[in-house]
Amino acid sequence: MDIGSEGAARPLSLDLSQRTPPLARVRRWAGEVLAGLDDEQLGDTMLVVTELVSNAFDHGRAPRALRLHRKGAPWLVRVEVDDASPSLPVIGRSRLGGYRGRGMLIVSNLCRGWGVTHRSGGKTVWAEIACAS
Repeated sequence: MDIGSEGAARPLSLDLSQRTPPLARVRRWAGEVLAGLDDEQLGDTMLVVTELVSNAFDHGRAPRALRLHRKGAPWLVRVEVDDASPSLPVIGRSRLGGYRGRGMLIVSNLCRGWGVTHRSGGKTVWAEIACAS
């Protein structure tokens, strides 16, 4: 499954309409989409994907969707997760208990940047990971 080479590539999307996070399916799909990354880059990117999708289920509302963009050489992987909640991610804090809240800190440390884009009906949380080709 090719989503990129030189230049901009169209993103591939995965519907996340399930009631519980389909993390095994997400990881399988993302692994196919990101084939070609070395093990370390793939591991880091998969962790970012898992954290953002988990957050959309833990703190957001349906409808949810995941998009992956891979472009350029060296590659830039952009992960985007939509949900219908206006609530913003907070680094280091979780309403789900003191043992939680480190996911966005991990994302922040693994990515060259991350942020939130507000849109009609919710938000998109995005993260960009620089990967060698």
